[in-house]
Amino acid sequence: MRKAVHFGAGNIGRGFIGETLAANDFAIDFVDVNETIIDALNQRGEYTIELAADGQEKIHVANVDGINNGKDPEKVAQAIKDTDLVTTAIGPKILQFIAPLIADGIKLRQAAGKTQTLDVIACENMIGGSQHLKEEVYKHLEGEAKDFADQYIGFPNAAVDRIVPLQKHDDPLFVSVEPFKEWVVDESQMANPDLKLEGVHYASDLEPFIERKLFSVNTGHATVAYTGQTLGYKTIDEAIQDEKVLNQLKRVLKETGDLLIAKWGFDRAEHEAYQAKIISRFQNAYISDDIARVGRTPIRKLGYNERFIRPIREAKGLGLSYQALLETVGMIFKFDQPEDEESQKLQAMLKEQPLADVVKEVTGLTLVDEITKVVK
Repeated sequence: MRKAVHFGAGNIGRGFIGETLAANDFAIDFVDVNETIIDALNQRGEYTIELAADGQEKIHVANVDGINNGKDPEKVAQAIKDTDLVTTAIGPKILQFIAPLIADGIKLRQAAGKTQTLDVIACENMIGGSQHLKEEVYKHLEGEAKDFADQYIGFPNAAVDRIVPLQKHDDPLFVSVEPFKEWVVDESQMANPDLKLEGVHYASDLEPFIERKLFSVNTGHATVAYTGQTLGYKTIDEAIQDEKVLNQLKRVLKETGDLLIAKWGFDRAEHEAYQAKIISRFQNAYISDDIARVGRTPIRKLGYNERFIRPIREAKGLGLSYQALLETVGMIFKFDQPEDEESQKLQAMLKEQPLADVVKEVTGLTLVDEITKVVK
């Protein structure tokens, strides 16, 4: 069997990337610091996925084990030395912390004279995730090791899309996921283009797909969360039943859709069908996600290149409407969740600094007056 090293044994890792790798006959080394999950993977070597839809189909995933990178980093590097593919689903902020492990694995491949090309694919909700990871990995490479990586290691960017709801089970490995899934990889950045996975789409230009997903699914999901929170709802499925929430979602998707069509030339009818599919996914009664979870890390979501601010500034540049996006941004500044560190940091900033200063610092935008009006 071919081997894969996957960083992140959480619900996305097991319920999406792991499922796809297993369906392509890979044995998977899951790397994580969660002892409960890693121990369970090593004890059982298998787990079950359930589709969150009528029928609740079960999918069996086998030939898996776990490595605790906190306790056994050398074993992670050794696994990378012998693997055919590396993937991640750990969150953008964690990539820097696994970079040294990947670098050590590359050094072992070099020392062993292993010239089989290897791709490292970051499956994260961010633009340019794999190339960002490459930058972090290269901080730990120099000289011949860097030359080796240049020749034999690829970092193709990817776009991934699957909703995995907040859940808790007695079985730490059991995971429920929505039936829909999309994984797109930038073929032009691959070191090993001969290794392609069934169920994964390979594109010569990934950016349109990444932006379509980010500005539709991520922007839309967050819009339901922040609009729902202002109306007192606790879960996504409850919130979207409210016509006010649904209407705000449709207005936001209209604005991001107009931008995507203008920028990338997507067919309008096809894109509107894609948006309708997204709305139906959010309405899936089997996917009950907490608004507090979907809306967490508001400062990151207000970032200059993130799901709201980037389409706002690009729409403005093209003379397109962005009023609904602005209104949602105003709601984000009012998102106050005690258990979310970024939410509390943002609320503290708003108490200690003038609103205009906070808006400029967090968003990087010059549209301070427009945003402060909707925040107030």
